[in-house]
Amino acid sequence: MDIEFERLAGKLREIEEEMEQLLDARRTAFRYRLEQNKIVFEREAVEQHRRIRVGLARFLRESPLVALVTAPAVYALIAPLVMLDLWVAAYQLICFPIWGLARVRRADYVVIDRQHLAYLNGVEKLNCMYCGYANGLIALVREVASRTEQYWCPIKHAMRIRDPHPRYSRFADYGDADDFRKRLEVLRDEVRRS
Repeated sequence: MDIEFERLAGKLREIEEEMEQLLDARRTAFRYRLEQNKIVFEREAVEQHRRIRVGLARFLRESPLVALVTAPAVYALIAPLVMLDLWVAAYQLICFPIWGLARVRRADYVVIDRQHLAYLNGVEKLNCMYCGYANGLIALVREVASRTEQYWCPIKHAMRIRDPHPRYSRFADYGDADDFRKRLEVLRDEVRRS
Protein backbone atom coordinates (compact mmCIF):
# COMPACT_ATOMS: atom_id res chain seq x y z
CA MET A 1 0.00 0.00 0.00
CA ASP A 2 2.87 2.43 0.73
CA ILE A 3 4.16 1.91 -2.83
CA GLU A 4 0.79 3.01 -4.16
CA PHE A 5 0.80 6.10 -1.93
CA GLU A 6 4.32 6.96 -3.10
CA ARG A 7 3.24 6.56 -6.74
CA LEU A 8 0.32 8.92 -6.17
CA ALA A 9 2.51 11.39 -4.26
CA GLY A 10 4.89 11.38 -7.26
CA LYS A 11 1.98 12.18 -9.58
CA LEU A 12 1.00 15.01 -7.26
CA ARG A 13 4.52 16.47 -7.42
CA GLU A 14 4.38 16.30 -11.23
CA ILE A 15 1.05 18.15 -11.21
CA GLU A 16 2.47 20.81 -8.88
CA GLU A 17 5.39 21.27 -11.29
CA GLU A 18 2.98 21.64 -14.19
CA MET A 19 0.98 24.19 -12.22
CA GLU A 20 4.13 26.21 -11.57
CA GLN A 21 4.82 26.28 -15.31
CA LEU A 22 1.28 27.56 -15.90
CA LEU A 23 1.84 30.26 -13.28
CA ASP A 24 5.02 31.33 -15.08
CA ALA A 25 3.05 31.64 -18.32
CA ARG A 26 0.41 33.74 -16.56
CA ARG A 27 3.05 36.03 -15.11
CA THR A 28 4.19 36.72 -18.64
CA ALA A 29 0.63 37.23 -19.88
CA PHE A 30 -0.18 39.67 -17.07
CA ARG A 31 3.13 41.48 -17.60
CA TYR A 32 4.94 41.01 -14.33
CA ARG A 33 7.90 39.07 -13.04
CA LEU A 34 9.48 38.19 -9.72
CA GLU A 35 12.90 39.65 -8.99
CA GLN A 36 14.37 38.49 -5.68
CA ASN A 37 10.86 37.85 -4.31
CA LYS A 38 9.75 41.31 -5.39
CA ILE A 39 6.90 41.79 -7.85
CA VAL A 40 7.76 44.00 -10.80
CA PHE A 41 5.04 45.02 -13.26
CA GLU A 42 5.71 46.50 -16.66
CA ARG A 43 4.93 50.23 -16.69
CA GLU A 44 2.09 49.80 -19.21
CA ALA A 45 0.43 47.20 -16.98
CA VAL A 46 0.54 49.54 -13.98
CA GLU A 47 -0.99 52.35 -16.04
CA GLN A 48 -3.77 50.04 -17.25
CA HIS A 49 -4.44 48.89 -13.67
CA ARG A 50 -4.73 52.48 -12.44
CA ARG A 51 -7.30 53.24 -15.15
CA ILE A 52 -9.40 50.27 -14.03
CA ARG A 53 -9.28 51.04 -10.29
CA VAL A 54 -12.63 51.90 -8.69
CA GLY A 55 -12.37 54.92 -6.41
CA LEU A 56 -13.04 54.54 -2.71
CA ALA A 57 -16.25 56.60 -2.65
CA ARG A 58 -17.76 54.70 -5.56
CA PHE A 59 -16.62 51.38 -4.10
CA LEU A 60 -18.35 52.10 -0.77
CA ARG A 61 -21.45 53.46 -2.49
CA GLU A 62 -21.78 50.37 -4.69
CA SER A 63 -20.96 47.83 -1.98
CA PRO A 64 -23.86 45.65 -0.87
CA LEU A 65 -25.24 46.72 2.51
CA VAL A 66 -24.65 43.21 3.86
CA ALA A 67 -20.90 43.58 3.16
CA LEU A 68 -20.73 46.85 5.08
CA VAL A 69 -22.77 45.50 8.00
CA THR A 70 -20.73 42.30 8.36
CA ALA A 71 -17.31 43.94 7.93
CA PRO A 72 -16.86 44.59 11.68
CA ALA A 73 -17.50 40.89 12.41
CA VAL A 74 -15.00 39.87 9.76
CA TYR A 75 -12.31 42.22 11.01
CA ALA A 76 -12.95 41.33 14.68
CA LEU A 77 -11.37 37.97 13.90
CA ILE A 78 -7.97 39.70 13.68
CA ALA A 79 -7.52 39.57 17.48
CA PRO A 80 -7.84 35.77 17.80
CA LEU A 81 -5.76 35.31 14.64
CA VAL A 82 -2.90 37.39 16.07
CA MET A 83 -3.15 35.47 19.36
CA LEU A 84 -3.02 32.17 17.45
CA ASP A 85 -0.04 33.46 15.51
CA LEU A 86 1.83 34.33 18.71
CA TRP A 87 0.96 31.03 20.42
CA VAL A 88 2.06 28.95 17.44
CA ALA A 89 5.32 30.89 17.23
CA ALA A 90 5.94 30.25 20.95
CA TYR A 91 4.96 26.58 20.53
CA GLN A 92 7.52 26.14 17.77
CA LEU A 93 10.21 27.94 19.76
CA ILE A 94 9.63 25.75 22.80
CA CYS A 95 8.74 22.31 21.42
CA PHE A 96 10.33 21.92 18.01
CA PRO A 97 13.97 22.25 19.14
CA ILE A 98 13.37 19.72 21.92
CA TRP A 99 11.95 17.22 19.43
CA GLY A 100 14.61 18.01 16.85
CA LEU A 101 12.14 19.47 14.33
CA ALA A 102 12.86 22.39 12.03
CA ARG A 103 10.62 25.38 12.53
CA VAL A 104 8.06 26.09 9.84
CA ARG A 105 9.11 29.15 7.86
CA ARG A 106 6.41 31.78 8.17
CA ALA A 107 7.30 33.38 4.81
CA ASP A 108 6.47 30.11 3.03
CA TYR A 109 2.84 30.39 4.16
CA VAL A 110 1.93 33.96 5.08
CA VAL A 111 2.14 35.82 1.78
CA ILE A 112 0.87 39.36 1.68
CA ASP A 113 1.47 40.78 -1.79
CA ARG A 114 -1.84 41.84 -3.33
CA GLN A 115 -1.51 45.40 -2.03
CA HIS A 116 0.89 45.95 -4.94
CA LEU A 117 -1.96 45.68 -7.44
CA ALA A 118 -2.67 49.15 -8.77
CA TYR A 119 -6.24 48.21 -9.77
CA LEU A 120 -7.28 47.82 -6.12
CA ASN A 121 -8.37 50.76 -3.99
CA GLY A 122 -7.35 51.15 -0.34
CA VAL A 123 -10.23 49.11 1.11
CA GLU A 124 -9.71 46.30 -1.40
CA LYS A 125 -5.98 46.26 -0.60
CA LEU A 126 -6.73 46.08 3.13
CA ASN A 127 -9.21 43.24 2.53
CA CYS A 128 -6.63 41.35 0.46
CA MET A 129 -3.93 41.84 3.09
CA TYR A 130 -6.31 40.54 5.76
CA CYS A 131 -7.25 37.45 3.73
CA GLY A 132 -3.63 36.76 2.82
CA TYR A 133 -2.69 36.92 6.49
CA ALA A 134 -5.63 34.84 7.75
CA ASN A 135 -5.37 32.08 5.15
CA GLY A 136 -1.58 32.02 5.27
CA LEU A 137 -1.64 31.77 9.05
CA ILE A 138 -4.10 28.87 8.95
CA ALA A 139 -1.86 27.09 6.41
CA LEU A 140 1.15 27.71 8.67
CA VAL A 141 -0.73 26.35 11.68
CA ARG A 142 -1.76 23.30 9.65
CA GLU A 143 1.87 22.58 8.77
CA VAL A 144 2.97 22.98 12.41
CA ALA A 145 0.16 20.64 13.48
CA SER A 146 1.01 18.10 10.75
CA ARG A 147 4.64 17.97 11.88
CA THR A 148 3.49 17.51 15.46
CA GLU A 149 1.09 14.76 14.40
CA GLN A 150 3.79 12.96 12.42
CA TYR A 151 6.10 13.10 15.42
CA TRP A 152 3.60 11.94 18.04
CA CYS A 153 0.75 10.11 16.36
CA PRO A 154 1.34 9.17 12.72
CA ILE A 155 -1.77 6.99 12.43
CA LYS A 156 -4.47 7.44 9.81
CA HIS A 157 -8.05 7.83 10.95
CA ALA A 158 -10.59 5.04 10.55
CA MET A 159 -12.96 7.47 8.86
CA ARG A 160 -12.12 9.26 5.65
CA ILE A 161 -11.07 12.85 6.30
CA ARG A 162 -11.47 15.66 3.85
CA ASP A 163 -8.32 17.24 2.41
CA PRO A 164 -5.69 15.59 4.62
CA HIS A 165 -2.31 17.29 4.93
CA PRO A 166 0.48 16.05 2.65
CA ARG A 167 2.19 14.03 5.42
CA TYR A 168 -0.92 11.99 6.13
CA SER A 169 -0.42 9.40 3.37
CA ARG A 170 2.80 8.18 5.04
CA PHE A 171 1.09 7.45 8.36
CA ALA A 172 0.41 3.92 9.61
CA ASP A 173 -2.98 2.50 8.79
CA TYR A 174 -5.63 2.61 11.49
CA GLY A 175 -5.56 -0.62 13.47
CA ASP A 176 -2.14 -1.77 12.19
CA ALA A 177 -0.33 -1.83 15.55
CA ASP A 178 2.73 -3.66 14.22
CA ASP A 179 3.30 -1.15 11.41
CA PHE A 180 2.84 1.77 13.80
CA ARG A 181 5.48 0.43 16.20
CA LYS A 182 7.85 -0.47 13.36
CA ARG A 183 7.58 2.87 11.59
CA LEU A 184 7.23 5.38 14.42
CA GLU A 185 10.94 6.20 14.61
CA VAL A 186 11.26 6.21 10.81
CA LEU A 187 8.42 8.72 10.56
CA ARG A 188 9.92 10.82 13.36
CA ASP A 189 13.27 10.86 11.54
CA GLU A 190 11.50 11.91 8.32
CA VAL A 191 9.82 14.88 10.01
CA ARG A 192 13.08 15.87 11.69
CA ARG A 193 14.67 16.16 8.22
CA SER A 194 11.83 18.21 6.72
